[in-house]
This record gives sequence, C-alpha cells and structure tokens, in this order.
Amino acid sequence: MPAVVEDISAEIRDLKKKVGATILAHYYQEGEIQELADITGDSLKLAREATKVESPVIVFCGVLFMAETAKMLNPKKKVLLPDPKAGCSLVDSCPPDKLARYQEMLRENGRKFQTVTYINSSAKVKALSDWVVTSGNAEDVVRNMVPAEYEILFVPDQHLGRYLQEVTGRPMILWNGSCMVHEIFSVQDLLKMKKQHPGAKTLAHPECPANVLGHADYVGGTEAMIKYVEGYAEPTTFIVATEPNMLWQLERRTPRHTFLPVPGITCACNKCPHMALNTLEKIRDCLLNGSPEITWQPEFDKAKDVLARSLLNPPATAKVQPAGD
Repeated sequence: MPAVVEDISAEIRDLKKKVGATILAHYYQEGEIQELADITGDSLKLAREATKVESPVIVFCGVLFMAETAKMLNPKKKVLLPDPKAGCSLVDSCPPDKLARYQEMLRENGRKFQTVTYINSSAKVKALSDWVVTSGNAEDVVRNMVPAEYEILFVPDQHLGRYLQEVTGRPMILWNGSCMVHEIFSVQDLLKMKKQHPGAKTLAHPECPANVLGHADYVGGTEAMIKYVEGYAEPTTFIVATEPNMLWQLERRTPRHTFLPVPGITCACNKCPHMALNTLEKIRDCLLNGSPEITWQPEFDKAKDVLARSLLNPPATAKVQPAGD
C-alpha cells in the first residue's frame, strides 16, 4: 500500500474511534476502502447490517440511495456519505412523478398490480412501492410475497426484471431503466475471453442485458457470486461480468482462484463513476466535519415501512394492499 494511502487510512482509523463510527462499504468500492470498512457487502447485507450498528455514526461508502436506506432503517444514527453526489443511473431513470403518473394510468385501465422496486431507486420511488428488493432477495419476493392474482410492475431495472420474469414465470410490466455499468459489457469480448480460457466459468450480475446473461454459467448478485466461487475447492478461472472492484473481494475471499473482468464496450475498466466519487480523503473529511449527513425527509416515513417489510422481516405470504389503493 502506498505511503500516502497508508497515512490517510491511519487517520481514518483514529477518527473512527474518536467519533464512534462504523464504516459500511459496498463491494463496488475501491479495495483500499473495502479494506478499511467494518462491514462490506451487497445492498441487502448492508441494509440489514445497518440496523445492527450500535455506534452513533455510520459512514456509508456507497451511493446516495444506500446511505438513505441506512438512515431509514436506523433513524437514530447519524449517517454520513463521503460524497453526496454519488448517485445512480438506475435512480435517475425512474423519476417519482413519472412513476406515479404511470401507476395511475394502469389503475385507470383496470390493471390490478403491485409495484416491486429494485433498491437502486430514490426514497420517493420506494414510498410509491409495495415491495423493495435487491438482487439477493428479488426472486424470493416475486415467488412468495406478491399474490398470484396481481400483475407485477417492476421498476426501474428492465434487465433484472426480465431475468426475474424468466426464472419465476411471473409476467411483468417492465420499466425502461438500466445500470450504466452492466449495460455496456461487450459480448464480443466476453466470447473472445471464453475462447481464450475454455475451462473458465462465467459469472454475470442479473443487471446485465440478456445477451450477456445467456453466456453465463452462473447468474447472481455479488453476495451470491462469493458463495458460488467458494464452492470450488480446486483453483478455477472465473470470467466476471459486474463492476470490476468486486474482483478485490473475490480475490480476498478465494485467493486460490483467478478472476478476469469482462471489458466494457469502450474500455477495460468499466467502473461505476458514482461509486468512484468516494475516496479515502473524503471519508477522512466527513469524519472530521461530521458531514455530509443524510437527514430525515418526509418520504422516508412511508419508504421506511416498505423497506422494513421487504428486507428485514418479510412475511411468509403477502397481504399487502397495492401502493396508492
């Protein structure tokens, strides 16, 4: 680790103790940030772990909707986000006013539906939803919690929705949104890599388009990917189609394996530009200044209820009135 990185990391460790902070980091953060974190995980794991934090401060190294989720699920804690501009292309693809108008149009047309929303969405969109899912629990929610007599409006990720439609057999009304990172994987480069490494297994995140998922040996969220590769006792080569910082976590957990990132259409390092806004310097500064802080917003009241029902203690069967009814 470079000396300057080590120096800033040491500052962060000291400040964390002084202010009583717990650092949560998503798998798409740089390895040097994941190494500093008290807890790393995917969206589902981090949402659940945020409820268990006992320290007065949570530093969330991820993007805005993740930090908002932590605040909603543990409202008494001070939640800091190193860079408040760390957004998400999926969030941007589904404005709440546009979703509300579309839901109203469906109701006027006599459609009986429940809205299942990917966690990569704003708090206002979550407040308009019946269920909030992650890639880790989406299949379970669709199979077991949405009554069969309801259609499913799935927002905002069309690729995850289409994948869920295929694996569950539940027809869906799909919103036209996508993740800018997973959208740009090069199928041609993936096929070239598979040819160059004939014994390799290909892993793909369900946010990827169908033409990428069709060439994968395993489709799953980041937490599921870890469990999958841990199941291989012998050294194996894996071709990985998700945000490339995920490879740091995979290599740390299973150093016996080799992991190769699938290039993007325009470059070989298709990292999420929003996740990249968080840096060691910004983590240090937010601990020093106690800001930027996620403050309670009016829409958090309703969104919190949907999040808790969906992610923390979901019922065995769903008896939820559709949002807006």
